[in-house]
Amino acid sequence: MKQLTPRLEHAVEWLMALALAVMVLAIGANVVLRYAFNTGIPAAEEVARLMFVWMIFLGAILALRHGSHLGMEILQAHLPAGLRRSCAIVSHLLMLYALWLFLKGSWAQTVIGLDTYSTVLGFPTALMAGSGLVCALAMLPMVALNLWRIVTRHPAARIPGEAQAHEHASATNPEVSQ
Repeated sequence: MKQLTPRLEHAVEWLMALALAVMVLAIGANVVLRYAFNTGIPAAEEVARLMFVWMIFLGAILALRHGSHLGMEILQAHLPAGLRRSCAIVSHLLMLYALWLFLKGSWAQTVIGLDTYSTVLGFPTALMAGSGLVCALAMLPMVALNLWRIVTRHPAARIPGEAQAHEHASATNPEVSQ
């Protein structure tokens, strides 16, 4: 499992790079064709939109994995350790609920999209909604695992504000850093 995770992460990074390259090529070619030859590629916008949506949701998965999402860690860093832990538990429960709603909505949109097709290329719009489905399915176990680690006081638990609290304590009291 430890070797699988970095490989999956690397594959997701490559998929994001590929999606970005396809977006740049499609839109760039369309711009050149429009201004130089007064024509264009009708499918370029649909392809770019599809790549953009997938790139955003894949990036959100990686951001969660690395703890890079925006948060209110400054406030949490100033809370006492017990309250910081309680706040992390509540926020993780809220994230799990939001991800469950996201999963349900993405599933519903994916099912609807199986019978709905894009205007130019005619691909099922389930390809677009499926990105939300993949995102929610990937994020749910990550958040649940971290919640479990927080509740069981596992050393690998990621509690928002924890690192900043330690840095703040060691800056104000040199004995803490030793």
